Amino acid sequence: MFVAEHIEASAADLALIDLYRREAAPLLPVLHAFHDRDGHISDDAIRAIGKELRIPLADLFGTVTFYHHFAREAPGQGNPRVCTGPVCCQRGAREILANLPGATAMACAGRCDDPVPVLIGHQTFVAKGPGQLETRPSSPLPAPNPGGIEECVFRHIRQPDRATLDGYRRTGGYDGLTKAVTQMTPREVIELVRESKLAGRGGAGFPTGVKWKAVADAENGPKTVVCNADEGEPGCFKDRALLDHDPFAVLEGMTLAAYATGASRGFLYLRYEYPETYGQLDVAIAAAEAAGFLGDHILGSDFSFQVYLRRGAGAYICGEEGALLNSLEGKHPFPRNRPPYPVTHGYEQLPTAVNNVETLASVPQILRKGAEWYRSLGLGEHAGTKLISLSGDVQRPGNYEVPFGLPLKTLLYAWAGGPLPGRTIQAITMAGISGGFLAADALESLTLDEASARAHGSMLGAAGMMAFDDSRDMLEIARVGMEFFAHESCGKCFPCRIGTQRLAERLAGTAGPHDLDLWSGEVHEIGGVMKAISACGLGMAAPLLAESLVKYFPERVERHVLGI
Repeated sequence: MFVAEHIEASAADLALIDLYRREAAPLLPVLHAFHDRDGHISDDAIRAIGKELRIPLADLFGTVTFYHHFAREAPGQGNPRVCTGPVCCQRGAREILANLPGATAMACAGRCDDPVPVLIGHQTFVAKGPGQLETRPSSPLPAPNPGGIEECVFRHIRQPDRATLDGYRRTGGYDGLTKAVTQMTPREVIELVRESKLAGRGGAGFPTGVKWKAVADAENGPKTVVCNADEGEPGCFKDRALLDHDPFAVLEGMTLAAYATGASRGFLYLRYEYPETYGQLDVAIAAAEAAGFLGDHILGSDFSFQVYLRRGAGAYICGEEGALLNSLEGKHPFPRNRPPYPVTHGYEQLPTAVNNVETLASVPQILRKGAEWYRSLGLGEHAGTKLISLSGDVQRPGNYEVPFGLPLKTLLYAWAGGPLPGRTIQAITMAGISGGFLAADALESLTLDEASARAHGSMLGAAGMMAFDDSRDMLEIARVGMEFFAHESCGKCFPCRIGTQRLAERLAGTAGPHDLDLWSGEVHEIGGVMKAISACGLGMAAPLLAESLVKYFPERVERHVLGI
């Protein structure tokens, strides 16, 4: 048990804290430094950090224990952590977990295209069976463009050495930034992005140009750009591919956002489960600084911008922008009440543009090729493209760049090869698991755009799609997903904290009446309250999983409720 007694910090502890105390957003780097050195964060470490950074011990203890990957005792970080996300559970994750000494479960680790990931220290492995671990230093490259469409974000990602600065520049890298800094005003950059109709690709879909203008118009400063790379939605792994194979596109996008908004500092907040990506980004940032694309007087101008790399510690809620900002500030990572919004009251309560990895990676191409070109990439009245992470029971899982408006059937069957031989696809998830299931006629009629997804009672969101064939028990998949939501609910608001738990109990068969109408009614009643008054998107989206199960698989629900 933690006891808040006064013990003087050791010289080694003080030296470790001194390395980071004067940096922007110092708490996460300090916690990671202790965790890396000792393999866990001890009581003495918490006391030393709390005293030196002037954080109350109760607050600091609550923050440290909120994150899933900060171990509190040895061997801690050295123990294997096995992904138990929805796809990995269908690929033997539970058996692997049970047969790997010292292993603990972790939520979806963002490698659904290559299951089952296992983290040991700062190294990622893939388990193909109990005791069969293979190293995975980076994510698979996106598959060759199967539809022959014109791409934006993946346009050059398959080029050799694309992850190096020289490789990036060979295909026009940093031409967009050079054009902006030498030929355009910040307002002209904002207007170009606005005309392109680029919108947030992390799920919210807010127009990027509008967000940047709001930050630029805000009076206070310094202003900040935050790249949200905390890709925690089960079934999503597109951001990892971009950061592994095209990191300079993301950094150029951040720098363009800073130039447009007047920001002088930026944070790239990366999820814990991508340790190799962290090292690659650290190298990329240093290379960009050395070449004059980051830091002071970029390209010889009066524009200066510094990027700080920060690593999360395992908390799904930190993908929500308010929780992410609180995490950066060293606070308990609860979502923030809105208004005010981050564009005026973001990092340190100052104007902040929070953008997703995919959003930022799109901007350099828009600067190079123009707004009209980007709009033309969509089908019909839709503008632009979307990255889809597709996994589960299809022959060719992976990341695909699709034009908005593409029929879902084209992606599933023509591009990804359809189901495995002898099987049929009975359902897919949309927006990771946050959009619930789609099945039956939805698989035939849906197009890949937000309007069509919402017309079918779901949402496109971050576009992590998992396909499940007719051999899968959809109630079991829903149960695993709802237990994830219950576990990851931050607990700030009672509708989400209690509602996810009640829905998980009903899907597990440990609560609820043995009457189908009453059971379904309770599911919809709980979900209605959650969607109406939850504080953030987790509580609003989680009910879709149970509600869509009732809608598309009533016979399976009836057998569950009646116990037959």
